[in-house]
Amino acid sequence: MKKSELKANAAHYTKLVEWSDEDGCFVGSAPPLIGQCCHGDDEAKVYAELCQIVEEWIELLETDGSSLPAPLGKVSDFSGKFVLRVEPAIHRRLAAKALAAGESLNSYCVKTLVKA
Repeated sequence: MKKSELKANAAHYTKLVEWSDEDGCFVGSAPPLIGQCCHGDDEAKVYAELCQIVEEWIELLETDGSSLPAPLGKVSDFSGKFVLRVEPAIHRRLAAKALAAGESLNSYCVKTLVKA
C-alpha cells in the first residue's frame, strides 16, 4: 500500500491522547483499531507517535489479510441521544443532585459525563 493511501486510511480513525493520573503521563489510543499503545510527558509527541502506530497497525492488518475494524464515524453519524439504563436508586440519586444544582436531570447528567 502506498504511503499516501496508508495516511488516508489512518485519517479515518479517531485518535485520543488523554492525561492519565494513574500513569502520570499522556496515553494514546485509537479505538476500535488499537487500545492504549503509547505514552509520554509531551502530548504532541504522544499524538505523533500514535499516528505512526495507527499507520503501522493498518499496514500490518492489511499485510496479514485481516479486515480493518470500522472507524468510529463522523460527528454527523451520531444523533446526540442514547438510552442509559440504571438502577432506580441511581436514577433517584441523580434526580436529587440535579434538583439541588437547579438543573434538569438531562443537563446535570451531560455535565457529569463531560467530566468523565
